[in-house]
Amino acid sequence: MSQTTAATPLVAQISDRLITAIATGEFLPGSRLPAERDLAVLLKVGRTSVRAALAVLHDNGLIETARGRGGGSFVREQWTAASHAAVLRTLCGRWDDIEDRLEAMRRVHGSIARAAAERHDAQDAAVLAERLAAYRDAPSGRGKQHADALLHQAIADAAKNATLKQMLRGLESEISIGAPTHVWGEPETMREQEERATGEHELLVAAIVEGRADAADAVAREHARIDLVLLQAAKRRAERGAAAAR
Repeated sequence: MSQTTAATPLVAQISDRLITAIATGEFLPGSRLPAERDLAVLLKVGRTSVRAALAVLHDNGLIETARGRGGGSFVREQWTAASHAAVLRTLCGRWDDIEDRLEAMRRVHGSIARAAAERHDAQDAAVLAERLAAYRDAPSGRGKQHADALLHQAIADAAKNATLKQMLRGLESEISIGAPTHVWGEPETMREQEERATGEHELLVAAIVEGRADAADAVAREHARIDLVLLQAAKRRAERGAAAAR
């Protein structure tokens, strides 16, 4: 990668966004990033720019590359010295917009949970119970992150409304890189966040299965606040790191 390519505003923007996705735990250590062609589609940019941005991440020690079958770009470190400035540029530059979309996401999550409470059938209830148990049993970190995505997918399926699902996916993709995978925070606070999610998942599934639409709506909205809490924490860490580097 040439210095000119690395310095282009588009490459810098892409690398900042990928660095932020890693810092906030959307892609946890050990996770494989989407393939270049898939990232290009998600970010609506060319593969050449994605390749250059990945080289920036590699140079900063955030990812490592494995070749051959099963290869790709894998997260090595969640935060490095380069992360603070990149996270600040990504989050602070559009914080009002992020808060606006997160509020919209909370409302859509509530509507999906309400619809699931009103429209689920016995098969949906069985799947929800299975996914809830899988989340409880999943290992901390990537395991719970994956189980969380499957549980929320089952809730959306139980709502039986394709438009609501599409609205939620669209909002998530405007904030994240790998929607519907959610930000998962930092190792220091991850277990606390996961315990909170366990309790809220149990309340949410119970409300849906018992047909308590108002309760399902309220719990889902409160549960969706976790994303904002984790992004705020990442923003504060980046601010502290940037101040210390001055």
